Amino acid sequence: QVQLVESGGDLVQAGGSLRLSCSPSGDIFNVNIKAWYRQALGKERELVARVWRGGTTDYADSVKGRFTISRDNAKNAVYLQMNSLKAEDTAVYYCYFETTLLAKYWGQGTQVTVFP
Repeated sequence: QVQLVESGGDLVQAGGSLRLSCSPSGDIFNVNIKAWYRQALGKERELVARVWRGGTTDYADSVKGRFTISRDNAKNAVYLQMNSLKAEDTAVYYCYFETTLLAKYWGQGTQVTVFP
């Protein structure tokens, strides 16, 4: 079973930056969407950013101008550059892939904690 492997979560001071990385443990073909979601304690999981196969990107309003999603097609990887971090960005961040056949893959999650 192919899994998505995330890294980069950490404890960081407000105003700082982090870069999350995600790549599959094996081959996943025909990926249509690569995305990052997050779930804060006591809240529902929410979309942070996604990049479509054609390159179009979407961002949650709360992260626009601060976060940037990017990908490396050769590695089938996706990244999330997070700048100007705020306490409210504290959450478990999950990587997500969806194929053209609607197969869905989730990472195990990586903790991002932003302290004042």
